[in-house]
Amino acid sequence: MMMKSRYALTAALCSALALGACSSTRLGGPPTRGAAAATITEAPPVEAVPSAPIEASPLPPIAGAPIAPDMTAPPAGGTEIAGLPPAPPPPTIGGPAASPAPAAAPTSRTAMVGNWSVQTSGGSCRVQLSSTPALDLYRASASGCSNQDLSKVNAWDYRDGEVYLYQTGGSVTARLRGSSSSLSGVLAKSGAPLSLTR
Repeated sequence: MMMKSRYALTAALCSALALGACSSTRLGGPPTRGAAAATITEAPPVEAVPSAPIEASPLPPIAGAPIAPDMTAPPAGGTEIAGLPPAPPPPTIGGPAASPAPAAAPTSRTAMVGNWSVQTSGGSCRVQLSSTPALDLYRASASGCSNQDLSKVNAWDYRDGEVYLYQTGGSVTARLRGSSSSLSGVLAKSGAPLSLTR
């Protein structure tokens, strides 16, 4: 019986101490008095220390590592970083449909060999571009052309992305540009437009 009352007294004393600590001045309650009161000392205020401006500089490269270009700032004279292609423009949503890119000029003479339909202001006819050499040019022939210059076409060549049609005597009849399926240009003497299609 004596042990139980000691335990009860100890538990009551611990509860009183705990409640006394909760009602200290630190938590906003009135100061407690007596043995349960805890001594609270205020810490001295901390003074702000003035600091110098912060300066940033890149770290030195690691020994043996390749040196990369500065990726944080754009180079002088532009926004592209040297050595990298420019970024593509952002896609437009709901805008007009993009027009197809023009066909690239063929890179070889053999892409131009074959039969072509010719359209001029004077009508239409046929021209055949052959792969058979004729001196430093290649053989060509025209059929059904009402234009005098086109009817005399007997040779052709492909240089610098352009097709040249020649007539007897070596003079240029027409110059054309385009792809292996469609060419457009002008007649040399009159400047009239003409087009060749497959």
